[in-house]
Amino acid sequence: MRTISPTPQKSTTSALASSLNNAANDVYRGFIHTTQNSLALLGTVAAVVLLVFGMRADLRASGEERLLSWLLQRQEAQQLVEREVDVEPTAIDRVTVANLRDLTDQQAKVTQWLSRKYRVAPEPVGALVAEAYQIGERTRLDPTLLLAVMAIESRFNPFAQSPVGAQGLMQVLTRVHTDKYEDFGGELAAFDPLSNLRVGARVLEDAVKRSGSLEGGLRLYVGAVTTDGSWYINRVMAEHLRIQRVAQGKPLKHFDTPPPVRAIPVNAPAPGSEVEAEVRPNAATPPVTAIPS
Repeated sequence: MRTISPTPQKSTTSALASSLNNAANDVYRGFIHTTQNSLALLGTVAAVVLLVFGMRADLRASGEERLLSWLLQRQEAQQLVEREVDVEPTAIDRVTVANLRDLTDQQAKVTQWLSRKYRVAPEPVGALVAEAYQIGERTRLDPTLLLAVMAIESRFNPFAQSPVGAQGLMQVLTRVHTDKYEDFGGELAAFDPLSNLRVGARVLEDAVKRSGSLEGGLRLYVGAVTTDGSWYINRVMAEHLRIQRVAQGKPLKHFDTPPPVRAIPVNAPAPGSEVEAEVRPNAATPPVTAIPS
């Protein structure tokens, strides 16, 4: 019997493996050679570019400018993609705020107290407090009275509006006092805090002069026609007293409120005339005895 030897098959397999190994080695050596040549070429180009830019300051400056411009454009494009709204760097100019460090000690005390009580940020309240003190210097109105009126009328909400159309911090009837807003650009200025405060202060000052007393002025300001307005006067004067005590650094006492007052009788407005501002209580609501917060 003849036995077939596996030697030829093994020789063929070894030859194939050796060929593949040689091919792989050739490819590897070719890749290394090509890479080395490419890196050498890039290095040469970079050296030439650096040499040229080093010798030519004008070319270097132009290149740096173009590179910086490209980087800035890329950054702006990326920011526009990331943002969902347009930016407005000048928006800060419209904000009604004050730096608390610029306030006097008295103004700072009032600002912090009102901010805590009415849950309003101190910076915008500080701007209103500073403005109220400036108005007080030009008129015979106590700044703490103006702040008390704002507190009772709107709780320092500059966008407040009553059912009859009294608007803003001081709840002035815009349609009645449109002429007073002309100096501020029109009646929409009723929703600008400082403009509304200035117009409201003018209305209150006129009301006090017409009535001859602070109580009578508050009665006219709220437009009390069928009542003596004592419910409103008591609330404003109670808050006025508290703010005064805060400004003076005096402690507040529970039920620390002035005795109830009644408005000095004044002539009732003509039928159909508009009221100055609007704060209407419920018919069954008694005068409020305010408790300091």
